[in-house]
Amino acid sequence: MVLIYIFLGIYFLAMCFVLLYSIAQAHLLIYFFRNKKQLKYKPELERQSLPKVTVQLPIYNEMYVVERLIESVAVLRYPKDKLEIQILDDSTDSTSDIIIQKIKTYPQVNFKYLHRSDRKGFKAGALREGLAEATGEFIAIFDADFMPDPEFLLKTIPHFEEDKVGMVQSRWTHLNKNYSLLTRLQAFALDAHFMVEQIGRNSQGAFINFNGTGGIWRKSCILDAGNWEDDTLTEDLDLSYRAQKKGWKFVYRPDIESPAELPPVMSAIKSQQFRWTKGGAECAVKHLGTVFFGDFSWRKKIHAAAHLLNSLIFIAVLLVSLSSIPVWWGFYIGILPQALYQASAIFFIGFIIIALVYFFANISLVGYSIKGILRFILELPVFLAVSMGLSLHNAQAVWEGITGKKSPFIRTPKYNLEANASWAENIYNPFKVPMTTYAEAFLSLIFFSISLISILTGNYMMLLFHLLLTFGYGMVSIASFKSYAFKR
Repeated sequence: MVLIYIFLGIYFLAMCFVLLYSIAQAHLLIYFFRNKKQLKYKPELERQSLPKVTVQLPIYNEMYVVERLIESVAVLRYPKDKLEIQILDDSTDSTSDIIIQKIKTYPQVNFKYLHRSDRKGFKAGALREGLAEATGEFIAIFDADFMPDPEFLLKTIPHFEEDKVGMVQSRWTHLNKNYSLLTRLQAFALDAHFMVEQIGRNSQGAFINFNGTGGIWRKSCILDAGNWEDDTLTEDLDLSYRAQKKGWKFVYRPDIESPAELPPVMSAIKSQQFRWTKGGAECAVKHLGTVFFGDFSWRKKIHAAAHLLNSLIFIAVLLVSLSSIPVWWGFYIGILPQALYQASAIFFIGFIIIALVYFFANISLVGYSIKGILRFILELPVFLAVSMGLSLHNAQAVWEGITGKKSPFIRTPKYNLEANASWAENIYNPFKVPMTTYAEAFLSLIFFSISLISILTGNYMMLLFHLLLTFGYGMVSIASFKSYAFKR
């Protein structure tokens, strides 16, 4: 009986965290409604007033997408004498040869090819070394899977007329959103970040983050903040906080779109998620204390805490799912009173708020159409289930980030499925199945068994939750096994 109450306490505390996080999201949603149409447009500058810009393209083994990237940046609309494009190539395969041959086809473009023999500092190290040779006053950055808007520089540069603006971030859009259910679910999540979270934070002067790509920096801001550092896996979030803590302003422009590719397979998704969640936890350890005790408003501190600690939501979800087993058993055998279960309904307010955040973020992009609403209704439970199914994998990443365990920067494989019909032929696919994948399959079986017992015994109080966990862990594990199964 004592153990059941201990697990009930764990369940309660984890649900409290989810509720508190959702309240912070609700506040962002309010500011999203207030400011979604109040974009800070700036007129284009006269040609003679345009500053010199360096575009940095960090590359590491990107044979499938690097030509597309070079073609995109080669047509950026900007005076050629004021534009420098650095290709920061750390590749160890044929990507380097592809780059060298491709840039020869654009003799009119000022390409600067920089190749490193080692990956010291990974992406942060490449950006740092490139910055030392950059001649531009402003630094735009695009990852290999992006296709920047030709007008990107002309739309962003005018914002830097205000001296304290250090960075302008654009909104990611998705080249292959409708490729599969997995790509639609990723777009589902990213659109919530780029619509509600970025608009909600930026409109009230809270900390926002450069998203690693699709943004442009004032070079002096990067240097003033201490330059790129590689002690976290999210060098973009780290530099964002260091710069804003020193008083630099960031501008978010959701109307400027930066199209990019979404990972189409679970192994690639997990690789990306691991880096983002672990890096976010590392940045929380690095910055949360200085923000909390710094000279910032309480509103700014609270949103910074929610921002930096948002990866902890996966630990909370994992704890809720695991502790729900003994709690469910306690209700089933009558140790726990039914009144406790009825009182716990308050926690579902958090899930309702989170659902509303995703609803308005996604529906606002399709003009509140009937088709969009119906698709949302169908995809929301799938999205929630898969997010729960990823909680074990991501919780491991968060725990490593909090405890200081270091790991290398693992790039997310790029596919360019517009030119390549099958992702299975990608030579960058990983082939070793991690132990967490087997654990996800096991958890799916556990929650399926509990769901079946609930149905057979008429004990429906946690049935929906356990069915979502069954589906989530099952889908994640099956998709993972499938993505690791293909070999060269």
